[in-house]
Amino acid sequence: MKMNRLTIVLLCLVPMATIATGQTAWRPADPEATPEAVALMERLHTLQRKGVMYGHQDDLLYGYTWWGEAERSDTRDATGDYPAIAGFELGELELGYKVSLDSVAFADIRDRWRWWHAQGGIVTVSWHVVNPVSSQWPGIKEPNGAGSAWDVGMLSADGIDAVRSVLPGGTNNAMFTQWLDRLARFFLSIRDDGGRLIPFIFRPWHEHSGSFFWWGRTRCTDDEYAQLWRWTASYLRSKGLHQILYAYNTDKVYSAEEYLRGYPGDEYVDMLTLDWYGQGDDFVRDAGAALSFVGELAAQKDKPFALSECGPLSPGLTEMLADSRCSYLLTWRHAPVRGRRRAWGREQHEQNLRQMKEHPKFLFLEEIKK
Repeated sequence: MKMNRLTIVLLCLVPMATIATGQTAWRPADPEATPEAVALMERLHTLQRKGVMYGHQDDLLYGYTWWGEAERSDTRDATGDYPAIAGFELGELELGYKVSLDSVAFADIRDRWRWWHAQGGIVTVSWHVVNPVSSQWPGIKEPNGAGSAWDVGMLSADGIDAVRSVLPGGTNNAMFTQWLDRLARFFLSIRDDGGRLIPFIFRPWHEHSGSFFWWGRTRCTDDEYAQLWRWTASYLRSKGLHQILYAYNTDKVYSAEEYLRGYPGDEYVDMLTLDWYGQGDDFVRDAGAALSFVGELAAQKDKPFALSECGPLSPGLTEMLADSRCSYLLTWRHAPVRGRRRAWGREQHEQNLRQMKEHPKFLFLEEIKK
C-alpha cells in the first residue's frame, strides 16, 4: 500500500482507539472535588470513548454579525445544533473591570454560563492575565499591546521575570493575590438554581511552550512556571473552589519531553491539552504526531486530553481527529465583522462544520445529552 503523510499519521493514531483504562470511575486531582466535578470528570472520560466533541470560543456571546442575542450561536446558525463545549475568556477580570478584554460584560458571561450548564453543555475557561510588571507602568494600555498578557519584549528568565515577581516572596505577590481573589469571587458566583457550584474546565497559563505570554518558555524557568501553576490551583482550592478541572496546556511541541517541561504534577492536573493552529500536510503530520504522544501520556496518567485551540476547520483536521481518542477540539472566537468587510473564511468554516456535524465521530450538544 502506498502511504502518504496523512496515512502515516492516521496509523500512528489508530492504536489510541483501543486504549481502555478498565476503570468504572475517575476522580479529579483535587481530593476535595465536589460531586459535580467528579461527575464532569466521569462524563469527559465516557464521552471521549464515544467521540470528539466540538467546541467554540465565545459561541454564546457574539458571532459574525450579531452581539448579545440570547440563545443565539454561529454554530447553531450553521448546523442547527450548538457546540458541545462553550469557551469563555476572563482576561482583565483581575483588574476589577466589568468587561473582559474582548469587551464582554462579566455579568453576561455569568448569565450565559449558567444557562449553558442548564442545557447540558460543558464550559472551558481561558484567562489572558495582564502583565503584572508593565501593566503598572505609566502610559496608555493597548489591546494586545502595552501592559497586556502579550507585552513580553522586556521579559526573560534571567532579567525582568514577571512570573518570579508574582510568586510568594515576589515583589508583585500581594497584587497577584488580589487578582486571584477577584477570580475566586467570580468562580464562587457561578452556581446552579440549587446553589451548587457549576463544574468547568479551567485552562490557565496556556500555551506556555511558546514565548508570547509573560508566563512563556523563555520568560521564566520551567520550575517557576510549575510553581505558578501550583500556587494558582492551591490558592483557588483554599477559597473553597473544588468544582474546577484543571487543563494543562502547551502550544506546538514535538516530543513528550518538550510537552512535560514545566509540568506541575499529576495532583494539580485533570486534563492534558494542546493548542495547534494550521492546515495542510505539514499540520496533519506534526499536530497529529503531537496528539498521538499527548494521548499516550494521558492514557498513562488516566486523564482525558484535548486539542483545546485549533483552526481553521479542514478535511485534514477532521480526518486526523476522527481516528484519535481526543476529548474535544475548540475553534477560536468569531469577532463581529464591522462595516463592509466580509468575514474571512466564513463560508468554508460553515461548510466544514456542517460536514463535521454529519460525521458520526463528532459530538455536538444534542449528542452529549443522549
